Amino acid sequence: MRRRGLLAAALLPAAALRGRAESFPARPVRIIVPYGPGGSSDIVARILAQHATEASGQSFLVENRGGGATVPGTQAVATAAPDGYTIGTNDNALVLNPTLLQGKLPYETERDLGFLGLAVTSPALLLAHPGAAARSLADVLAEAAARPGLGLSHGGIGAPTHLAVVQLQLATGREITPIGYRGGGPQLAALVAGETPYGFAALSSSLGHVQGDRLRALAVTGAARTPLLPEVPSMVEAGLPEVDVLGEWGFIMPAGLPAPVVERLHALLLAPAREPALRARLESQSYSVVASSPADYAAQVRREIVYWRGVAEKAGIKAE
Repeated sequence: MRRRGLLAAALLPAAALRGRAESFPARPVRIIVPYGPGGSSDIVARILAQHATEASGQSFLVENRGGGATVPGTQAVATAAPDGYTIGTNDNALVLNPTLLQGKLPYETERDLGFLGLAVTSPALLLAHPGAAARSLADVLAEAAARPGLGLSHGGIGAPTHLAVVQLQLATGREITPIGYRGGGPQLAALVAGETPYGFAALSSSLGHVQGDRLRALAVTGAARTPLLPEVPSMVEAGLPEVDVLGEWGFIMPAGLPAPVVERLHALLLAPAREPALRARLESQSYSVVASSPADYAAQVRREIVYWRGVAEKAGIKAE
């Protein structure tokens, strides 16, 4: 049925496709988030879905399908009808899973998915529960040296926070145990509850916990401090420039969407992020707006699949 849909779309004349796109959406659009509620993927989807709903007059509905290293949620997008009414978000797991789950993915990332655009990026924070001993990154590394296998939590296999743990392992040689959760929301709840003493979490979803003294921020990934937490040193300042992963949140779609529908979706969901009011809202929650084109995002996905394949093989990352 999927192939018949693609063939029918290919046979439609350009004028018919353009007319269909101009009336799109004529019914609600589903945005599948492959994580539970409360994490950065969910936050980004809901902010941009709200704007698209207001702009189009049709509902853009966020549907959370967490677990399975984002595979079930991503598969739902890859196998959906290529009509624009089912799309999804994804993060860095999109480019790690082709290596991590090679031969096991129920879809081929570059064949079965289309790439609408990278929406935003954001660094990750190394966090400590208030009851933990460490007051700095150096303290965490000293504790890991004294207690090999020290646990650091993250938001799930392939999530940017997982990749930050991997980079920390490779950069320091410490025996650190990654502890994965079914998304950033459940991970943060567990970290606040003290289930694990330390973890990496997205700045966007953990900022409120830090400001409310429920968690302590020890370092931020990348070269620069964040103006939202100016007292927290960067990983470069802490002597670990290799820990530079940024969270990347973009929109994906089934392969084969007609170009006019792709343009309409981009105009509703991504292009508005560059406008002052929406940009300010996103930046206030620690996101840096990218809003890249479909072509640029597709090229980025191809490059990063190759890059993270090398990292995963070097680190020996395996699915949990």
